[in-house]
Amino acid sequence: MLPKKSFYFLICFLIPLSAAQAQFWMDLEGGLVLGTPYNRISIPNTGGTQFDLGKNNFEVQPLAYSRVRLGVTFNDRHTITALYAPLTATYKGQFDQVVNFNGLAYAPNEAITAKYQFNSYRLTYRYAIVRSERFRLGVGLTAKIRDADVRLISDSQDTHFSNVGFVPLLNIFSMYRLSNRWRIMLEADALAGAGPGRAEDVFLGLGYDFGPKFGLRAGYRVVEGGADVESVYNFTWINYAAIGATYRF
Repeated sequence: MLPKKSFYFLICFLIPLSAAQAQFWMDLEGGLVLGTPYNRISIPNTGGTQFDLGKNNFEVQPLAYSRVRLGVTFNDRHTITALYAPLTATYKGQFDQVVNFNGLAYAPNEAITAKYQFNSYRLTYRYAIVRSERFRLGVGLTAKIRDADVRLISDSQDTHFSNVGFVPLLNIFSMYRLSNRWRIMLEADALAGAGPGRAEDVFLGLGYDFGPKFGLRAGYRVVEGGADVESVYNFTWINYAAIGATYRF
C-alpha cells in the first residue's frame, strides 16, 4: 500500500500545479546488482551473532533490480518526486561457527539460504539553486520509509526479522550538459554522521536526450548504510549497474 499512497498523494497534490508551467515525468530504472562487498547483520544487536553475508562463505545470487519514480517540475525550479525502489537479494552459503539469529541457533557447515529485503519508498522535494544553459544544481529533502526483512533458512529451521522505519535524507542533484543531447549527472539521497545509522543512495552516469520528451541514461549506483540500534545491527553496501529511461509528458 505504501507506494500507491505515495503516488496518489503526488497526483492529488500536483494537479493544481499544472497551471504553473508544470512538467510531469516518469522515470524507470533497471539493471543488475554487481555485488555486496559487505552485509553485516546481528539480530538482536546484543545477544545475536554478527555475520557478514558479503563474506562468510556466502555468495549473492545473480539479481536484476528495478525502480520507478513519478515527478513534476514547475516554474523550472521546484521538483517533487515519489519513488518506489524494491530489492530482495538471495545469498547461499554456510557459517563457520554457531550463529544466534532472532532466537535460533544455526550450526556451522550447514547449508543456509539468506534472503535480504530492502524496499524503499521516498517522497522528495528539491529546489534548483543553479539554472544555467549547461549546468543545473538542486538541493532538497527526502522522506524515506525503509521496509527491511532478513530471513535465514536451513533444512531444519526458518526465521526472519522485519523492520520498518522512517529516515530523513538530504537530496542533491547536479547535471552538466556536454552538448545539446549528452549530459553527465549525479544524484544522491544521503544522511551520515547523525544518530545510530547512515544512508547513501548515489547515482553517477551519462545521459542522452533523444528529444524534449524522452531520454536514456546509464551508469553506476551504490547504496550503503544501515542502523546500529538495540533490536538490530545491519550495515550493507550494494553496487548496481544501472540503465534508466525518462519520459516527459
